Amino acid sequence: MAISKNENTSFLFFTSFFSFLSSSNFFLISLLVVICSASAPSSSTVANEQLLDRISSLPGQPQVSFSQFSGYVTVNNSHGRALFYWLTEATNDPDRRPLVLWLNGGHYVPQLAKKIHDYNKARHEPFINLKGFIVGNAVTDNYFDSLGTVTYWWSHSMISDHTYQSIISRCNFTIIDNSPSCDAAISYAMNHEFGYIDQYSIYTPACRAVLTTSNYTTQNIRFKNTLLRRRVNGYDPCTENYAESYYNRPEVQKAMHANSTGIPYKWTACSDLLIKNWKDSQFSMLLIYKELIAAGLRIWVFSGDTDSVVPVTATRFALNHLNLTIKTRWYPWYSSGQVAGWTEVYKGLTFATIRGAGHEVPLFQPKIAFNLFRAFIAGKELPKS
Repeated sequence: MAISKNENTSFLFFTSFFSFLSSSNFFLISLLVVICSASAPSSSTVANEQLLDRISSLPGQPQVSFSQFSGYVTVNNSHGRALFYWLTEATNDPDRRPLVLWLNGGHYVPQLAKKIHDYNKARHEPFINLKGFIVGNAVTDNYFDSLGTVTYWWSHSMISDHTYQSIISRCNFTIIDNSPSCDAAISYAMNHEFGYIDQYSIYTPACRAVLTTSNYTTQNIRFKNTLLRRRVNGYDPCTENYAESYYNRPEVQKAMHANSTGIPYKWTACSDLLIKNWKDSQFSMLLIYKELIAAGLRIWVFSGDTDSVVPVTATRFALNHLNLTIKTRWYPWYSSGQVAGWTEVYKGLTFATIRGAGHEVPLFQPKIAFNLFRAFIAGKELPKS
């Protein structure tokens, strides 16, 4: 199992060993990029890799009671291609815990789940016992994501009526490339009407360090014709700044067995180079969702409701076109006696919102996110009180 990091501030967390992949339950969580290796290494090879990749300590990290491993897994020797991973064991009885894979980039999760499902179907017995996946604020369908994003901007008073109508009339979200007039309308909204806000959390303060150290301009990153924009801050609200500074420290990279070849450029939380050269992204995940729902996987989708980049409206527009049968009608769900969000349970999929959370739900509402995750793992509906 290997991971390539190209978005957002947090790295990857596992709760078990590589060697336990073939026999443990396996869940996928949205937030980092993953590519799965189908071949199972020998126990002696795994033991040697674990020893070499063990993290003895991280600069600035307090003493912890769990084991950590990080390093590279080679995926193509001839091209010199390797992917970075960071594994942390569960604190209690790790060999008996399900393997939880935390990824960045929600559209990768159903794609990976389909790869595992297809691979398992081709074998007499499942190689990886994939139980399900949960995805948060995820890119789902380019058309509905784009339409839902513009709708969120307008419904949350981020743009004017005139600009909303201008975008809707000029932009054809069913095609890959936007027209110049569409780009102009979107650029006007972002550069003249948004103001300096954290687009990933519109009601929390933006990072002043970014504002004071550079001329703030919105930078585009496009997955085909979606309206995603490059993230320049997070919530602390300067978490990303701290992360980039920390992970570029030589002693940190050494402790994590990272940058072993001494690349001449710095690690960044979002790689514009990768984004611009990504040519094979899928337009929609909806067909994959339909296939995996039919396969009986446990599938949850959640949305922090203050994210304007992959907003709740975009996700709801997309999921509505799955035409799923409702099992439990829309209701408020609770955490610590307060409304944590709203949810609806369909046949084959659960959708939930998280009130007051931005794009990275655990960063903004950690306790609520944990309760959501715990319900998902248990296969229970979210609490009604």
